Amino acid sequence: MKTGSCLCGGVTFTLSGALRDSVACHCLQCRKTSGHYVSATQVQPGQLTLTGTDTLTWYPSSPKAERGFCNRCGASLFWRHEDDGGAVSVMSGTIDGDTGLKTAKHIFTAFKGDYYDIADDVPQREN
Repeated sequence: MKTGSCLCGGVTFTLSGALRDSVACHCLQCRKTSGHYVSATQVQPGQLTLTGTDTLTWYPSSPKAERGFCNRCGASLFWRHEDDGGAVSVMSGTIDGDTGLKTAKHIFTAFKGDYYDIADDVPQREN
């Protein structure tokens, strides 16, 4: 079991079971919500337990997806899409301690910022 939280501790959670390796998303929404790109694992609904939700807010970022963030410290925590069967992407950097995760791929690389290069050999998808 892994634990995680936002910066201020207003949102806390546990993750159980095996975690999918991280996917780095370079889309405009991820860049705007994080200030860079996002790297996230993904869990099924039964793997995520919210243990503290005092400052959790869900923002409908598109007609079919929403983002969970802390309304006190601003941390970007979760992303879920209605077509994913309830799966929730969890921002890998919000997990406490060593995660054991690796970056599996980069997505939406056509939208990446011009101020950085993707310098690894991980597969890339433009959209």
